[in-house]
Amino acid sequence: MRLKLLEGQIGLPGIGAVRRNATGLLPYAVVDEAEREIEVFSLFLGDLVLTDMSPLTVRSYGNDLLRWWRVLQLIGVPWDKADRLEVEVLVGWMRSAVNPQRRQNGTRLMNPRTGKRPLAEGYAPATINHALAVLASFYAFHARFGRGPVMNPVPESPGRRARLAHRSPMEETPALRRAPLRQKAALLAPRSIPDQLVDELIGALRSSRDRALVCLYLSSGARASELLGVHSDQVDWAGQRVWVISKGSRALEPVPASPESLQYLAAYFHEHGTPGPGELIWRALHGTPRPLNYHAARRILQRANAVLGTDWSLHDLRHTTIDRMVSDPKLTLPEVMAVTRHRRVSSLAPYLRPRIDEVFEKVQEHFAAPRPEPTLTPGYDADDFSVVFGG
Repeated sequence: MRLKLLEGQIGLPGIGAVRRNATGLLPYAVVDEAEREIEVFSLFLGDLVLTDMSPLTVRSYGNDLLRWWRVLQLIGVPWDKADRLEVEVLVGWMRSAVNPQRRQNGTRLMNPRTGKRPLAEGYAPATINHALAVLASFYAFHARFGRGPVMNPVPESPGRRARLAHRSPMEETPALRRAPLRQKAALLAPRSIPDQLVDELIGALRSSRDRALVCLYLSSGARASELLGVHSDQVDWAGQRVWVISKGSRALEPVPASPESLQYLAAYFHEHGTPGPGELIWRALHGTPRPLNYHAARRILQRANAVLGTDWSLHDLRHTTIDRMVSDPKLTLPEVMAVTRHRRVSSLAPYLRPRIDEVFEKVQEHFAAPRPEPTLTPGYDADDFSVVFGG
């Protein structure tokens, strides 16, 4: 059983869930197959809430804990008896199992229009590392109260933790040896959309709402969930900006809105009605009136991708905005950070590298340019030169 699970030959049982709570301290709770809260998880998640973690972070941690609970249930090990061997089973399964969140289009080739490779079937290295960090925190929390195993089952690197403890957020992360079981994350350049393909993408959208949403993403640099949470009173038409709740700080902050995006937004309101005070501005156009959620917004791009033969994502729109601002010599990095709400300069480092497409265009221009005619160095006489070397 352990070997099959480690190699991804079998799936995890579909028992338990992460449920939203309407009342109480916890916004989300992990429940078992009988819909009962798993107490050890609720204690840990409750501590996160008291330390001012956002509800979305609690839900994310809950999903990692639920996955861990399902692994332990399948191999028959109590949570407080788990050790590194069980963690290795989890890591092996996540490396080899099919991630249900990724829907493949049947090809494993690079998209010729966007230059993007399709995602692998398994879980991303960053996702595995996040799951390990959650489990390490979970067991460290219970160890403070004398609960759980004597040693944290998730191996850590004390030297790495000590070196990162007092690092300034403005400094570059030093190169350190990874802790055991941590995955090596590839340093991929952010994929932004070239200007000519942006025009093509907007032209393939079906409605004023879709064009307003995509144009606002491209001008504001907001994250997907941030822009979907904008209310009607958070649109500053005269100031050409909208106010979003930042994912990290959860503070209400302004982001820029282009004139084009506001024109499409006005057309969308004219066609489908202006939202009332305090109402979300993005709504479904068909069926029961309801707010537009992340999956529906992603579906907007998927329909355009099917027409254009591309595979752009919502986060590519944010990459495009940041890439445009970083490339503008009139904007400084602190100004770009103010718009994108990055806390570290190192977060913008991937955008400072030259885009491979632009480099290739310059190389092709170099190949196509005529070779310069040879000329004599100033001071030499052409007649003397031809006498000595022949004309």
